[in-house]
Amino acid sequence: MKRPCFVLIALLSTLFQARADGVHSRLNDFITVRGDQLMEGHQPFRFISLDIPNLLLVEDNVAFNEVNPWRLPDRFEINDALGTIAAIGGTVTRTYVISVLRPNDPPGTPRHVLAPGQFNEAAFQTLDEVLAAANRSGVRLIIPFVDNWPWMGGRAEYAGFRGRTKDDFWTDPQLIADFEQTIKFILTRTNTVTGQRYADDKAVLCWETGNEIVSPPAWTREIAHYIKTLDTNHLVMDGFNASNLRPESLAMSDIDIVTTHHYPGSQQSFAELIRGNAALARGKKPYIIGEFGFVNTAQMAAAMAAIKESSASGGMLWSLRFRDRDGGFYWHSEPGLGGNLYKAFHWPGSSLGNDYDESQLLNLVRSNAFAIRGLPVPPVPVPQPPTLLPVTNASAIAWQGSVGATDYQVERSSHRTGAWSVIATNVDEALTQYRPEFADETVPAGKWYYRVRARNASGLSEPSNVSGPVRVKSATLVDELADVSRVQTHAGNWKIATHDCRSAREDAHRAAGQAGDSLTYHVPAAVQSVRVFAFFPKEESDPRFSFSTDGQHFATVASQKDSHYQGAGEYGYWRAAEFQVQNLKGRSYFRLELTGETQIGRVEITHPALP
Repeated sequence: MKRPCFVLIALLSTLFQARADGVHSRLNDFITVRGDQLMEGHQPFRFISLDIPNLLLVEDNVAFNEVNPWRLPDRFEINDALGTIAAIGGTVTRTYVISVLRPNDPPGTPRHVLAPGQFNEAAFQTLDEVLAAANRSGVRLIIPFVDNWPWMGGRAEYAGFRGRTKDDFWTDPQLIADFEQTIKFILTRTNTVTGQRYADDKAVLCWETGNEIVSPPAWTREIAHYIKTLDTNHLVMDGFNASNLRPESLAMSDIDIVTTHHYPGSQQSFAELIRGNAALARGKKPYIIGEFGFVNTAQMAAAMAAIKESSASGGMLWSLRFRDRDGGFYWHSEPGLGGNLYKAFHWPGSSLGNDYDESQLLNLVRSNAFAIRGLPVPPVPVPQPPTLLPVTNASAIAWQGSVGATDYQVERSSHRTGAWSVIATNVDEALTQYRPEFADETVPAGKWYYRVRARNASGLSEPSNVSGPVRVKSATLVDELADVSRVQTHAGNWKIATHDCRSAREDAHRAAGQAGDSLTYHVPAAVQSVRVFAFFPKEESDPRFSFSTDGQHFATVASQKDSHYQGAGEYGYWRAAEFQVQNLKGRSYFRLELTGETQIGRVEITHPALP
């Protein structure tokens, strides 16, 4: 009997230690209020940071052949997101809302609220992971309970469950009770990772009544009071949608924080609005700028200066997208308020964001994030090693990147233990979207191993894990059509399209042409197969594919077409199709000719690897 008892004690000890490790936190205090200031212990708490809309639910999994853009973030993605905020100097981020099942959701879409009183455990276990990571990183969260808009489900969906209209959400007793049931479930939930109730978790800065909601004062009073009856530790922020503070919110006893959002269209600059709102809130309540963006860097810098120099507690730029578990980043263009120019930011920025001054703006965010806390700006640390994903094809090498990395170095060896040769430097993970970051186009035939290092101005990381052996018989020319430098010749009026990226499933650069325009490629050995990714802004018109041995006389070959169109959706997706030609022999020239308006996002031409 002694041995089973010993084993049980050991098991319980292990489980207790795992729970203790999970609850480890860098945060010692709840955020409180003193007058019009937020306080961390006895010190004022102020911040500059960015919103992370995908932190609880990813809406941007828009790979070319993906049928559902929605998925829950995994642990790598969550850690990358919050690690990025910390690296930028942020101590706070704001998530998007607790999502609600929509009647038009694709099958398999994960949502938090499935029906009144019915909740998706997998989605809330993801929130458990987010809160655990927030404690480890020291980044606090602002979490809105409900959305005014349809993107992730909100008040209209709560109303729809009961056959009501979205405006009934503010007054109908049944709908208010349903919403309060969600609030109770959240506040009383015990985190499966940390063992803490959400209401006892210091990683929550505050609960926000909603995102950009148009709630009447009576509703706000009732909901704020209800939150306070369940959670005496956390602050409540009024999520009323305005660029100017409403007096009723400043007067409500159960509202601790007031907020505004700022986008182009106002008669006043962001800085003027922020200073005016801070003056209104002074002596009454802490004031946070929940979102601001889509103006030039000078105006954004002025807005950050206004936050820093006024009595505002903090502000967050819209918005940051983190790394994708499958390699690279998630992407989100802003065709509406963003004027079809701005995209969500990726730290530390890249040349792909030059049109909206991404790198310079993010560096300004970082300097302001430390300055508002009274701290000097530290050097960006040398990045941690990336994680190389399994390599089965030398033309499709992908990795999970490192926080703060500006570029990567790819290394190849014929043996797992080296010696290693550097085959590529300055590889920017932002230059491809939802595709492998690197193709080893010059790989000789044979058996090869790969590893990757991350780099920034502070230095080069240790190497990643090793992947291989990769048995190589073929090599592939990969053209992402950022320009026409990989094309041997081109005819017609081709243009490189960099706008309307959301419609093209976030492909950031495509070769756009009309009927009769052509691209001709040449590879060093006979073409074995071709793959082309095409978008059709209007009607589908299949390109023609032809091949030649001498570059002069071309013969047309039939292609196989695989359509990836799932409907225009909420973002107006274009029709998209993948074309393939296989089992080719003896011809090293390939020509692609358009038969109608088409945008080509990627061309892959496979040929035998050279000895």
